[in-house]
Amino acid sequence: MTKAKISIRFFDDREVRAVWDEENAKWWFSVLDIVAVLTDQNDYTKTRNYWKYLKAKLKKENSQVVSATTQLKFLAPDGKNRLADMFDYNGIIALGKEFPGKKANRFIEWFTYSDESIDGKSKTKAYALFESSFINSIEVGTAKGLQQIHAYLFGGMYDFAGQIRQKNISKGGFQFAVSHFLGETLKQIEAMPEVTFDKIVNKYVEMNIAHPFMEGNGRSTRIWLDLILKKRLKKCVDWSKIGKRDYINAMMQSPTNSNVLKKLLKNALTDKINDREMFIKGIDYSYYYEEND
Repeated sequence: MTKAKISIRFFDDREVRAVWDEENAKWWFSVLDIVAVLTDQNDYTKTRNYWKYLKAKLKKENSQVVSATTQLKFLAPDGKNRLADMFDYNGIIALGKEFPGKKANRFIEWFTYSDESIDGKSKTKAYALFESSFINSIEVGTAKGLQQIHAYLFGGMYDFAGQIRQKNISKGGFQFAVSHFLGETLKQIEAMPEVTFDKIVNKYVEMNIAHPFMEGNGRSTRIWLDLILKKRLKKCVDWSKIGKRDYINAMMQSPTNSNVLKKLLKNALTDKINDREMFIKGIDYSYYYEEND
């Protein structure tokens, strides 16, 4: 395997990590992450011990589940890369069936659904953006640039991909920019300066209030923000340092008070602007913010 591509998915606020196997063109998932999810366990040692017990039990029963295991290097809680048990897609489904109850059923449902949903497909395209030459042709800080990102992420999934909305929308009682004036609003946002971190975040807040698309605004605009930060400050956001609740609360406050958001983003800035893993992690968290609780 070449340099590992790592992805993180979330189930009930828990990480399920995966590594891409280029040779066999498939994802391998961390068995311990999934056992922790299915047993509702936060203690790494207890999770590991439970998997040892279950593995021995399944071996005794000559279960196909254990024979499907492979071992790949993965970051352990002590910060070191260690060999860890991994399953592919079919192995995870088989493992899930070893756990009784609603939680396992819900996990299997989530796991089998996630890659075929619009979000799943769009997320795969978002990953590909890092390696595509298209990322270098996106206009930075303009409405057109944001449309380019949206069209790339959602093309073929939404018939309005990349198109400015013609209808009014609101969320949680908050009315986004009136569609009739959206063209003018976007011109004003485009003209906002990008010379300092504060001014860039002000521009991001205004673009969020504009909410130019019917769906997929957050995911597109976070990439848009990172491209501005990258160009102007040689920085990007390490989104994994920002919790979902904190981010959503800060965004909700931002139209009247952007200080909380600025503090969150500032504390998460990194200069790893060309790091593939940082980009992928950012996409994972960005899509996670949009999942319904």
